[in-house]
Amino acid sequence: MKKVNIKKVYVDPVNIALDEPFKIAIGTKYSIENVIVTVVLENGIEGYGEAAPLEPINGENQATVISTLNSSKEFIEGRDINDYRSVSKILKSVFWAQVTARCAVEMALLDAYTKLLDIPLYRFFGGINNKIETDYTIDIVPSDIAKVNAASLAKKGYRVLKTKVGKNLSDDIDRILAIKEGAPGCGITLDANQGFSPCEAVHFLEELSKNKIRPVLFEQPVIKTDLAGMRFVKDHTSVPIVADESVFTSSDAINVVRTVCADVINIKLMKSGIIEALDIAAIARSANIKLMIGCMLETKLALGCSVHFAAGLGCFDFIDLDPHIDPENEPFTNGPAYSAPFYSIPDDLPGIGIRKK
Repeated sequence: MKKVNIKKVYVDPVNIALDEPFKIAIGTKYSIENVIVTVVLENGIEGYGEAAPLEPINGENQATVISTLNSSKEFIEGRDINDYRSVSKILKSVFWAQVTARCAVEMALLDAYTKLLDIPLYRFFGGINNKIETDYTIDIVPSDIAKVNAASLAKKGYRVLKTKVGKNLSDDIDRILAIKEGAPGCGITLDANQGFSPCEAVHFLEELSKNKIRPVLFEQPVIKTDLAGMRFVKDHTSVPIVADESVFTSSDAINVVRTVCADVINIKLMKSGIIEALDIAAIARSANIKLMIGCMLETKLALGCSVHFAAGLGCFDFIDLDPHIDPENEPFTNGPAYSAPFYSIPDDLPGIGIRKK
């Protein structure tokens, strides 16, 4: 393809207050504090990328991302957009710990590149599907609220509901029972975010079993470095165990395969970047490990990119890409259309299909 250089790179913060605090076992977020990268090609095409740092997960915050991206601008500007993989490789060698910042650059480069090709991003990834179905997360809330929320979500068409656990055993079980009562036809996915010891995780599943609850999945029950502990949980339950925070890189994925500690690997672009995520998916598929795709606190830009990724590859059994922002508060328009619980990708919008408001 003809050489097309990157003329300019812009780095801008984006801050959006959340209607409700977002609680997980290892922290609480009250607002989205992300960073947007805009890559402008010499022919005027613009590509957009988003970094969604979450300190308890990836050790980054908005300030570190902005610093990393500003340090990278001079290197990126003037490069040929066709060399997106080379740019990614060099950035990883220098900023190996700044995953979300690198992900934003890769996203912007691929958005611009597929706009140059005049194809939607999902076709670049393989074009298997253009429609996917997501679950929806019920936060760590009192059981009566969880029940109402579950009933409302089931009425909207969601077939799988997710909730966070790992703070308090009794409260967790009460909330799960309330979700089951409010939405008896829905499957329930549990995410511990490293909140249990191995024995506590097994005990937790046993208590659920006594209450006739069998989760669809159990994500990251133990601390991310304890692969032996996760293997212990896997060996003591028939519930599929998901490696989430344990897998940031392809090497991590190989360790999960080698230790046989999980049934599923959860890919999040903000943990690995897009190029590395392709390698992780290939490793999981070759080892007959199922795939899940998840997200951080993201606008429809990064969410849309993940939708393209999952739909294009077509190998994800579990989708966890529920939006966190009301449409009127979104800084972007267009992209994959969302009608709960489905995302659909239009073929007439190249790239991610996102436009700035």
